[in-house]
Amino acid sequence: MKKLFQTLKNIWSIEELRNKITFTLLLIFIYRVGSFIVLPGIDPNKLANLANTTKSGMLGLLDAFVGGAFHKASIFALGIMPYISASIVVQLLTVAVPHFTKLQKEGESGRKKLNQFTRVLTIVITAAQSFGYLKSIVNPEAIIQPGLFYTISSMIIIVAGTMFCMWLGERITDKGIGNGISMLIMIGIVSRFPVAILQEVDSKGLNGALLFIIEILALFFVVVGVIALTQATRKIPIQYAKQVVGNKLYGGKRDFIPLKLNSAGVMPIIFAQALMFIPPLMASIWRDSDLGAYVGTTFADFTSWQYNLLFASLIIIFTFFYTAITVPSNDIADNLKRNGGFVPGIKPGKQTAEFIDGILSKITLPGAIFLAMVAILPAFAVKAGITQNFAYFYGGTSLLILVGVVLDTLQQIESYLLMRHYEGMMKSGRVKGRSQFAAA
Repeated sequence: MKKLFQTLKNIWSIEELRNKITFTLLLIFIYRVGSFIVLPGIDPNKLANLANTTKSGMLGLLDAFVGGAFHKASIFALGIMPYISASIVVQLLTVAVPHFTKLQKEGESGRKKLNQFTRVLTIVITAAQSFGYLKSIVNPEAIIQPGLFYTISSMIIIVAGTMFCMWLGERITDKGIGNGISMLIMIGIVSRFPVAILQEVDSKGLNGALLFIIEILALFFVVVGVIALTQATRKIPIQYAKQVVGNKLYGGKRDFIPLKLNSAGVMPIIFAQALMFIPPLMASIWRDSDLGAYVGTTFADFTSWQYNLLFASLIIIFTFFYTAITVPSNDIADNLKRNGGFVPGIKPGKQTAEFIDGILSKITLPGAIFLAMVAILPAFAVKAGITQNFAYFYGGTSLLILVGVVLDTLQQIESYLLMRHYEGMMKSGRVKGRSQFAAA
């Protein structure tokens, strides 16, 4: 405990770090205040149906990411999520479309063009989603004066709110601490944790105090497992050839390529969760048939074994797919060859690419299985008698984002402490940051 307080004192004694943390907390406070401001023209007392609609499923996940702003019909109702969608689309385009691939390889100028395209695409996606939100999600009885003016003005406010959230995230990244976009998502998720804890305590009562303690211990070990999944890497040794320039000898150093056990991050879960709405949608078309009724009932329950089996299978498939497009083994091999590097015992070029691809395939399978297990843990938690809101923190996208953002922020704080010759935050080892969810 004494070491903890000394570390906090060291953090606060570094003026630059203190200013960054204060600035970050200020922008987070602004973001949270905005999530409680209801759209003009909507009666907040008549949004009970919207709150019930967003208790589970994809809408529930979106509401968790924006800290409840979705079911409050807030000016930040869509939060930063349209920007995340636009970033994912652009990331996929850089793999599939040659023009975007070329921009990605142009360095800083190409990155600026991609960022500009992402912002424009964010506005388009937000406008489309805001229209659907106002017409299909918000209860018509909550609208005070429905009409064209209400729809257009509300769409403009929601688009402006999303762009403001994006601006807040970028300011946190530039002048604050941590990845700003990911930080806003994490804050939205964490904001629901106290309510979930209170609901769980209320459901257990005094007689269930021991059971609640066991649940907290189980959550602790789940978090430890997710940290291990996020941090685990397979290091491929690299040797750089020696070069004589004039009278000096350069190169000859050893290095390594860190391949993460879970290179895809949370993206496979997000993709799989989006596809899990197809079975109930198809069942609604054939709801009069026995098969349609069975499929609709089965896949509407996220705790059913059929739902979780399909969900886990999709996650494993998407993990391999997303890892293949985000970790280009051919580009890694070409860069090594260009810089005079090689894997000991492996010829540069094609054989190096095949070697890296083989290693990646071997570590992706256990990573994908572990990721699928983490994703379906909330269903097991609900089956064990844990309330649904608290069960969401036992796994899935929420827990992975929480762990990733915290590790990334700790890494930045650790670097400041070590730079100022203070003792790090850990006695041994170093906190490794995230490479996943970079789109955020």
